[in-house]
Amino acid sequence: MNDEFKGKSGKVKVMYVRGDDESSNKGGNPRTGKGAPRPQDGARRPSRNADSKPRGGRDRDEGHSDSPWRTVSRAPNAAPAADDKPDHGGISGKSYIDPEQIRRQRMEETRVYGENACQALFQSRPESIVRAWFIQSVTPRFREALKYMAANRKAYHTVDEAELQKASGTEHHGGVCFLIKKRSGMPVSEWLSIAGDKDCVLALEDIGNPHNLGGIMRSCAHFGVKGLLVDDASMLESGAAVRTAEGGAEHVQAISGESFAAGLSAFRKAGYTIVTTSSHKGVPLSRAELPAKMVLVLGQERDGLSDSTFDQGDLSVSIGGTGKVESLNVSVATGVLLAEWWRQNA
Repeated sequence: MNDEFKGKSGKVKVMYVRGDDESSNKGGNPRTGKGAPRPQDGARRPSRNADSKPRGGRDRDEGHSDSPWRTVSRAPNAAPAADDKPDHGGISGKSYIDPEQIRRQRMEETRVYGENACQALFQSRPESIVRAWFIQSVTPRFREALKYMAANRKAYHTVDEAELQKASGTEHHGGVCFLIKKRSGMPVSEWLSIAGDKDCVLALEDIGNPHNLGGIMRSCAHFGVKGLLVDDASMLESGAAVRTAEGGAEHVQAISGESFAAGLSAFRKAGYTIVTTSSHKGVPLSRAELPAKMVLVLGQERDGLSDSTFDQGDLSVSIGGTGKVESLNVSVATGVLLAEWWRQNA
């Protein structure tokens, strides 16, 4: 049947076809509907889309499910059960995902960015990559990474600057961002089982600035220091820390103990010398003999090491200077200290 109604653009002709009633269009043209009987005056005309609702959210056909233009997924007026979960049954690839599972996955994942950092990560542990975003101009330099992700069905996207800034959470993304699975800290006992005769481990107390952590990891990679004792291994995987490390993050391993103090105690029992640092106490670095197996303990810049940690040291060293500033930046001090350990033991 045909209807005419007036809209803003004039009269519009609408055709309705009832698939379950051949007689409704009897004698008329099935394509145009001409010849089909018009509804009697006052008769209700069906909506063009019976699933749509009028403004205001009320459904005028509510309670009537026999309309041939209406599609229902469950009995009308049937309220969903309290424990019902949306289940798409695989239609259009959709299925129910537990929100708690999504939360756990997000806790286990992090974003890293920066060209050098992402190249080093791909070379070291490509299996940890979950998803990637690239600006078109950097894709030629990530040709092997793109081939790997395509072959292993890992999603990647070529995006513009604004989209990459949103994906990475920073404007300092360097043209690429990886979503990766975090690494967990290695127990002290496991580290001790694989350590060699020469081993310098850094112990970082309350150092949380990601740029300082990145600078420390970069120095560690340069001077062959592979282990970092930390309270929270995820600190070493923050995007800013990994980018600042310029690839050095892939050459160090987070080590975790039952507590920071327990970790230091375990290393001492294994024969390591605990070396603490201070800006004004201890043996000047130029005269200190740094052992081949040691744990170098570093604290935050403002307060340095806590008293309890400082008291655990077997040897304390300081870096001499003009005295015009209170101390060096912790990442700079790390580089100076590790350079001396490398000179004496490499």
